[in-house]
Amino acid sequence: MKEQSQRLGTQPIPKLLANLSIPAMIGMFVMALYNVIDTLFIARGVGILGVSGVSIGFPVMMIIMAIAAAVGIGGASVISRRLGADKKDEADLVFGNVLIMIVLISSVGFIGAFTFLEPLLTIFGATENIMPYAKDYLFPIMVGSLFFSFAFATNNIIRSEGNSRFAMITMIIPAVLNIILDPIFIFGLDMGVQGASIATVISQATVSIVVLNYFLKGKSSLTVRRAALKLQTKIIKEIITIGMPAFIRQVAGSAMMIAINLMLIKFGGEFEVGVFGIVQKLAMFTIMPMIGVLQGMQPIIGYNYGAQNYERLKETVKLGMKVVTIISGGIFVLMMAFPNVLMMIFTGDQATIETGAHAIRIMFAFAVLIGAQVVSGGLYQALGMAKPAMILSMARQVLFLIPLVLILPNFFGVTGVWLAFPAADLLAFILSMIFLYRDRSLFFKPKRGASNYETAPS
Repeated sequence: MKEQSQRLGTQPIPKLLANLSIPAMIGMFVMALYNVIDTLFIARGVGILGVSGVSIGFPVMMIIMAIAAAVGIGGASVISRRLGADKKDEADLVFGNVLIMIVLISSVGFIGAFTFLEPLLTIFGATENIMPYAKDYLFPIMVGSLFFSFAFATNNIIRSEGNSRFAMITMIIPAVLNIILDPIFIFGLDMGVQGASIATVISQATVSIVVLNYFLKGKSSLTVRRAALKLQTKIIKEIITIGMPAFIRQVAGSAMMIAINLMLIKFGGEFEVGVFGIVQKLAMFTIMPMIGVLQGMQPIIGYNYGAQNYERLKETVKLGMKVVTIISGGIFVLMMAFPNVLMMIFTGDQATIETGAHAIRIMFAFAVLIGAQVVSGGLYQALGMAKPAMILSMARQVLFLIPLVLILPNFFGVTGVWLAFPAADLLAFILSMIFLYRDRSLFFKPKRGASNYETAPS
């Protein structure tokens, strides 16, 4: 087993969490920066309708990412526990199944680009004015879905074996390439929204080649073996069971955006959809550092759970919770103090700035609670406890946010859409604390505690 995996059970937790989380945070930060800059170029080069088109098409991209997340994160959880139990051959077999699943699933996206793209966008809320921009953005994305799926899934696999530095590099490469290519395609070649999409596909294809080389050249703790490249029902079931919360979380994000876009069009108009497109990218930017901390925590938790080292598991949970709470507190201060400045990065239109600043202050009213929500579901996922992980992953977006988005605008108009966010944050935080309290024997005692939930087989 490579040293990068062995250190998960030996290195001091503060140093180990920093070594794993900081690269993940940097990678997530750069990816989020790319998303912000991508939207900035579209807003400046195409206009608010271009941003609206991306906002309508983005949920489809999120579904592709959701499937990759289910396979990648589920596979990563299984692999980290196999490595912790010193079952390297079984870890290779899981990895082989992940690769085959990626190829099979991404073929659906490719076919969909040529068959049901426009009806799909209509269902997702594209109006006559928005449709051309949405199609221009989404067609290249669906054609290149293999690259997205492979890069997104394998990033989690790489992190599961403890190689956070390379995982960070695989996020930075496409983000930097995208930032470079965006102005060339959008402005230089005058390709508008489609230029941004093509730049994204090229960037993901490039990093896919880098990642493939990493596995084929023996730099990984995992080995790509022909014998492992065959689907096994038991392994697929375990991957999907553990990855399902991530899938639900991503699909819920897609459903959330669809619901929001529909309600904004109903109670406002295409202008508000564009404003939300900008605010939503800022929201993604702020949550990325906390996801980075979680990604650093998960391989430590999974490995030490597999090795039955519960004292290290407890220490990781406590430290991670402290860090994400500090980060979410900083986000709250930033969003309350400088919403106008943040909006001015994207546009000089005063109406857009004022509407966006108003939305930001409402949406982030309970931002300080976000960190605990992000970590809680991820903890159960890393342990292979599918049921609580799924419930907590569904909580904010499915159980609370989507119903509130559909209900509150009927009483408060467009402002009701913004109010749904802090209400959902509060309710999801309360639910996550209830779950963690019920399983405190597992997380906060240096012994294997009994859980109220069924643990996936390892």
